[in-house]
Amino acid sequence: MTSSIDPAALYGNRFITQEVPSTEFPVDGMTGVDAMRLVAEDLAIEGDPARNLATFVTTWMEPEAQRLIAANLHRNFIDHAEYPRTAEIEQRCIRMLADLFHAPGETTGARTQGSSEAIMLGALSLKWKWRERQEAAGRPTDRPNLIFGGDVHVVWEKFCRYFDVEPRIVPLQPDKFTIGPEDVEPHLDENTIGVAAVLGTTFTGHRDDIVGINDLLLRIRTERDLDIPLHIDGASGGFVWPFLYPDSKWDFRLEQVRSINVSGHKFGLVYPGIGWLVFRDRSALAEPLVFKENYLGKTDETFTLNFSTGSSMVLAQYYNFVRYGRSGYEYIMRNMQTNAENLADQIEAVGRFEVIGRGQEQLPLVAFKLAQAENFDEFDVAWQLSAERGWMVPAYTMPPDAQEVTIMRALVKQTMSREHVDTLARDIHDACDTLTQKGGAHESERAKMVTGPGH
Repeated sequence: MTSSIDPAALYGNRFITQEVPSTEFPVDGMTGVDAMRLVAEDLAIEGDPARNLATFVTTWMEPEAQRLIAANLHRNFIDHAEYPRTAEIEQRCIRMLADLFHAPGETTGARTQGSSEAIMLGALSLKWKWRERQEAAGRPTDRPNLIFGGDVHVVWEKFCRYFDVEPRIVPLQPDKFTIGPEDVEPHLDENTIGVAAVLGTTFTGHRDDIVGINDLLLRIRTERDLDIPLHIDGASGGFVWPFLYPDSKWDFRLEQVRSINVSGHKFGLVYPGIGWLVFRDRSALAEPLVFKENYLGKTDETFTLNFSTGSSMVLAQYYNFVRYGRSGYEYIMRNMQTNAENLADQIEAVGRFEVIGRGQEQLPLVAFKLAQAENFDEFDVAWQLSAERGWMVPAYTMPPDAQEVTIMRALVKQTMSREHVDTLARDIHDACDTLTQKGGAHESERAKMVTGPGH
């Protein structure tokens, strides 16, 4: 007897033997099960997030948080009139961050898609506030400039290009991967809209000399009557320093710090995308950038580059704040720091590497490079780890003028256990042994290497 039931529907997925739709819009649809399995099987051959030590972005949340996210995927964050409790929860998060960053009083801020949007908004406010000062002093407003180091994320250069601001980029040095006041001072003038300093660079995890830059700007304010604000790019470090280095001053405790961005989807421990921009006080935000509009029956104030966006990650951020509190975040950060220090010990014990910046305030990561010439390089090690064991450990050259320096970086996140640390260290040792025997990666392998510092 021949069955009339389609075997693919009965026993599995029809795309086991058929090509998947990839170039043309499908004529017909498919069952939900087929669509789910098609996508899931595509992703099954992608990288394992648990072994991705390049990304700063959160790859795990608690089941309770995942349920909260799933239950609110349909909720549009921008509709404050329809979802007033979501809007209130956003404001609670901003107030909590202002408290964490030692804001001196009532302040304001915004939820963003991530630190890139937060930086764009914060830098726009710097530009508009500068224009107000210039106009009040009777000075021209046609040549704004912004100062930052070569250790920043590319979004700072994007801002300058998109919004017609001259970037004054302080180059790094082969033995110095952050910037300080002595680097900034030569670039300051009456057209400087602000200085951006990094708290936890993506390259080595260290911070700029924020206290020194603040002191410089205070002196410039007195000596030259130039009130040049300081913006802190705390994309990664804003959720690390308050818990690992609570006595280190980098935030609103410093007088010239007017705004701070931080990525909730990095060490804020939330899935992407969620970022935050917090101002020192209301006066630090250029009011003309705030739009008041009557939308869906309620007058709202909006300060954002995006409009419609999901509410889930705002709710997930608030979940984390109330779930962990200060003590929970500190516990998690200290666990990551402990594992990072252990990994650094084991990488040094391999005998081939120099760990960069040990003993300094740093994100929970290990930045390291080959200590001497080998018949392979850091890119080869990264490739071998990926090909042999599935680890994604980035290798990259530093920005100018330190471009001759090549670094590897292993980020130690919440889900990386001591056993993972031990396994990674053994795999690095074995990868070096393999490369010693085979004489480095083949040119065809090098052509496939990813050579960026991650996200």
